[in-house]
Amino acid sequence: MKTDLLNAKASEIAKAVSSQEISALEVYRFFKDRVGRLDKDLNSFVSLNPEAEKRAIEIDEKIKNGEEVGSLCGVPVAVKDLICTKGLKTTASSKMLENFVPTYSASLVKKLEDAGAVILGKTSLDEFAMGSSNETSYFGVCKNPWDTSRVPGGSSGGSAAAVAARLVPIAIGTDTGGSIRQPASFCGVTGLKPTYGSVSRYGVIAFASSLDQAGPMATYVEDCALVLDVISGEDELDATSAETNFSSHKKVNLASDAKLKIGLPKQYFSDILSSDVKEKTQKAIESLKAKGHEFVEIDFQYTEQAISTYYIIATSEASSNLSRYDGVRFGHRSTEAGNLNEVYTKSRSEAFGSEVKRRILMGTYALSSGYFDAYYNKACQVRRLIQDEYLKAFEEVDFILSPVCTDTAFKIDEKLDDPLSMYLNDILTIGVNLAGLPAVSVPLGQSSNNMPIGLQLIGKHFSEEELLAFSKTVEQEFIAERGRPNVY
Repeated sequence: MKTDLLNAKASEIAKAVSSQEISALEVYRFFKDRVGRLDKDLNSFVSLNPEAEKRAIEIDEKIKNGEEVGSLCGVPVAVKDLICTKGLKTTASSKMLENFVPTYSASLVKKLEDAGAVILGKTSLDEFAMGSSNETSYFGVCKNPWDTSRVPGGSSGGSAAAVAARLVPIAIGTDTGGSIRQPASFCGVTGLKPTYGSVSRYGVIAFASSLDQAGPMATYVEDCALVLDVISGEDELDATSAETNFSSHKKVNLASDAKLKIGLPKQYFSDILSSDVKEKTQKAIESLKAKGHEFVEIDFQYTEQAISTYYIIATSEASSNLSRYDGVRFGHRSTEAGNLNEVYTKSRSEAFGSEVKRRILMGTYALSSGYFDAYYNKACQVRRLIQDEYLKAFEEVDFILSPVCTDTAFKIDEKLDDPLSMYLNDILTIGVNLAGLPAVSVPLGQSSNNMPIGLQLIGKHFSEEELLAFSKTVEQEFIAERGRPNVY
């Protein structure tokens, strides 16, 4: 009996391909066919890889010849279109990079390919990863497979939607303030934001360099562990990368009788939560209590300051990073410009969307003479206080548990004209990025309106192995309640 590709784990697909139970070509065609049939209603992909079929055939030839294949051999992977892929358009979902074809691949893409993965295509995102709904893409709104009138979350909404609809078993996203975890929660998949520095940022188009971190999104916790082991590690091309040697996939299935102490930030359980989110989160807490885990309340006094701290730092770094897009060397160049000054102003005015412009202006103001100390410098000081709160909490607890979002996925256009409301959507996730910690979103089931709800689990720096193992425990408790979107 052939592998059930609709439900199989990535490790099971790789094993079936390497044992020649099924060919990499058959796997590729199965998922390519699903994209062709289903994605016209979702718009989760910006582009498909024209070399993917050739790549699948090469993997089959390697196996026939007895050559070594990696842990992801023949597994289709979707990559957020913020991550460079050699010879394949990388647009950041922006008119600015509409026709940009990189001459190199990001380090994490090379690692995926070295492990035998087949890059199926590039997924949609909020323009330059600036958004929480995937509505700001130049290539149109991406839709939630559970309800196409609702957003998939952002900025990695395309990756989350593609996994939720099982257009791919695995996708790569990036997380600057919750951009893996929030769409994972909205779409009912698992998403891991690794410790800052554990995955190289080389080849990832920068939004906010001190906050950006790439990570996996998948149907199962085990698949996130498998991908993390592949893409993590020190990279000489990224000075901020750390030396890691994760064996998450081996450890994620090891049974443990350890009774853990888990922190509950009281500020994360206030009246801001919807009744559905509150109920599901409490159910998870009671389930873990029944297994003998202990819960203690922790106090994060700077929760209220986290949003403003994050948006000052993130927009300031975005202003700096996006200054390179000036119409001169690459990217969109205005045909209306009559002099150099107009090249700059018209190219940027024509090619950046309104949300990107808003953040560039906010960041430029925060970095300007006379305001740097009052805004950016002060925000960095508060960031350290926020990180210290987490570190102090981890002296007492093993993990921190909270909801991912205050509510389920909202309607398309519901918050697009209200930036403040959109920014507040990140209140439960941004602290993790400011502190550089790893965190996972694990599906808990559906709300009363049949939309997914995720649980956030936060660990100490570089504790991904333990964090994923604990996440697997939660997954097993709730996998029967997970359900599937109608398009499945």
